[in-house]
Amino acid sequence: MLECATMAFIVGDACVKCKLTDCVEVCPVDCFYEGPNMLVINPDECIDCALCEPECPIEAIYSEDEVPEDQIPYIELNAELCMEWPNIVEQKNPLPDSDEWKEVKGKFKYIER
Repeated sequence: MLECATMAFIVGDACVKCKLTDCVEVCPVDCFYEGPNMLVINPDECIDCALCEPECPIEAIYSEDEVPEDQIPYIELNAELCMEWPNIVEQKNPLPDSDEWKEVKGKFKYIER
């Protein structure tokens, strides 16, 4: 039987096609990983400090005990993609069309791997 990793925080749907990196600057353990059009958090590196959650201007980060039902697929996605994507430790510019995507819901199908 597989054990579930405890994940303090996850990056959810709102980050897809926006990739705002305000959260990266405040992370004391550098547990964010960058994909083509979103970020993820490594569950084994996150120390549950909660510094990133209020920094996200589009509320894309959820505490493990507050993950909405529609965001549950992102728990596994964060754990999977943090093993494939490079670590990000400095803030970068958001994606050029991020403003157009900030309010869009249901972006799972747009995740680029």
